Amino acid sequence: MTIRIGIGGWTYEPWRGTFYPAKWPQKRELDYAASQVTAIEINGTYYSSFKPASFANWAAAAPDGFVFAVKASRYATNRKVLAEAGESVERFVGQGITELGDKLGPVLWQFMATKRFDADDMGAFLKLLPGSHAGVPLRHAVQVRHESFADPAFVAMARAANVAIVYADSADYPAIADVTADFVYARLEAAEEQNPAGYTDAALDDWARAARTWQAGGWPEGLPYVVADAPAKAQRDTFVFFINGAKIRAPRGAMALIERVSA
Repeated sequence: MTIRIGIGGWTYEPWRGTFYPAKWPQKRELDYAASQVTAIEINGTYYSSFKPASFANWAAAAPDGFVFAVKASRYATNRKVLAEAGESVERFVGQGITELGDKLGPVLWQFMATKRFDADDMGAFLKLLPGSHAGVPLRHAVQVRHESFADPAFVAMARAANVAIVYADSADYPAIADVTADFVYARLEAAEEQNPAGYTDAALDDWARAARTWQAGGWPEGLPYVVADAPAKAQRDTFVFFINGAKIRAPRGAMALIERVSA
């Protein structure tokens, strides 16, 4: 079980000359980014579909052991009735994401902040998420951003489905830290530009301890949990992404956390 730490996407103009070396060719930005962090969350897939060759090319640009999380289509999650998302889910999964091969990490299903918890509808949606495609196992994480999801029933259904509830450190939305799957998915969204790495040194130290605790199968102290009972302790793959907030600081934050976790 591993800890992988990274950023959201790799195409961002302000990173040119700050993260990417001066005059670094834009067509090789993924090569460079994948050499500095250990995971990337692909965000473009939220807005549009891509050809299988794109996923294959991305996989080829990253080193062995690197992992891509893939953000699922907004057409599957931004809808009034989630139970009706089956066709969109199938279309997203079938577009070629499995061309990432062993570099395919979790699929992230992110919901709008206005989406409220409806037990029947969310339960039906979780049943639509396939366990594999084209012989490649799939793992799923859901990011909910409405306070109504802080409900033991939601935690229970996510555990039953082995779907991770994303822990998001956010200044704007409530968070749920309950561990519900055989992996952990965290998004650090509260970076501030006045900090060179987005977060203070003390905060990065805390996140390094949290990542190690998650990977070891524990629950970090001081985070917001919905239920008091923890799942059986078992080592878990752990994914931590620096995303949103002061995006220009994300690469440095990820690299600083990698250094701490590796020490």
